Amino acid sequence: MTQGLIPATILTGFLGSGKTTLLKRVLSEQHGQKIAVIENEFGEENIDNDILVAETKEQVIQMSNGCVCCTIREDLRSTLSDLAEKRRKGELQFDRVVIETTGLADPGPVAQTFFMDDEIAESYLLDSVLTLVDAKHADAQLDTRQEARRQIGFADQIFISKTDLVAKDEVDALMHRLKHMNPRAPQQAVHFGEVPIASVFDLKGFNLNAKLEIDPEFLNADDHGHGHDHGHDHHDHEHEHGEHCDHPHHHAHDDDVKSFVFRSKKPFAPAKLEDFLGAIVQVYGPKMLRYKGVLYMKGSDRKVVFQGVHQLMGSDLGPKWAPGEEKVSKMVFIGIDLPKEILLQGLEQCLV
Repeated sequence: MTQGLIPATILTGFLGSGKTTLLKRVLSEQHGQKIAVIENEFGEENIDNDILVAETKEQVIQMSNGCVCCTIREDLRSTLSDLAEKRRKGELQFDRVVIETTGLADPGPVAQTFFMDDEIAESYLLDSVLTLVDAKHADAQLDTRQEARRQIGFADQIFISKTDLVAKDEVDALMHRLKHMNPRAPQQAVHFGEVPIASVFDLKGFNLNAKLEIDPEFLNADDHGHGHDHGHDHHDHEHEHGEHCDHPHHHAHDDDVKSFVFRSKKPFAPAKLEDFLGAIVQVYGPKMLRYKGVLYMKGSDRKVVFQGVHQLMGSDLGPKWAPGEEKVSKMVFIGIDLPKEILLQGLEQCLV
């Protein structure tokens, strides 16, 4: 195949969070790219088809049954497959694909479509999962809907809309809450979908099937020189890693989507780690939303980068450890009620 992989972006977020506004903005910006949009016909915020096509001359494909979330991705798989084929034959021209999921969709099955199916994996590169959060209604949505919490856990980038409608300390408390659930996704407040295209596309947030980029932000996430056992757990009320928590009311939210970080300066024994991670993914895969790490492995002069979604895990050799660079493994796990102690102890036992 002569053409490179087609980048794909998954746009998710609750009803009313502004996905449609953001999408229209991206489609109408003069960026010279042709974008194919796949959307679900499901939920209140369906885009008026005529407007979208007229404004942007884009190809809009409505999913027949409108639901990417419940089917095991078969409808999405066939839509992506048809699109790629039309593009190869020159019947359709587009540079990238945006999949707008319904307000209630779980991004998991959508993301997995890009790795489970060989044909799709050979045509597309999943670039990132973007989650839109409505500042005004977020707390209530996160309190009552697990789907909303999952969307946060899956995100590579979080956009917070409607921040002008709430007090600054409420926005700060919300950002703080989201950070506990997902420390690896940068957060950005946006107004009426005015987001520069550079913060939406080519984020390389989800390079499971390409060379993994090491996100420097992620690596610095908790660099405060403590031991590894300071998970982002709402049970440790003291933020022992130098993050001052001035939102005492924040702890009322004991969200089931949580993250924690493992770090160690001792190298991993490769075979032990592989066995342990394999076993963990078998047992807890459905509850593991995203996990990612940069690992110090015995016998390798290069960093090993790994990441995954649910049961799908990929790893790759990263760059060499630089002379004088401190060798340290660092992993972040984001999931639903994951047994933090079991995972941390198990990883500890995989060290040399």
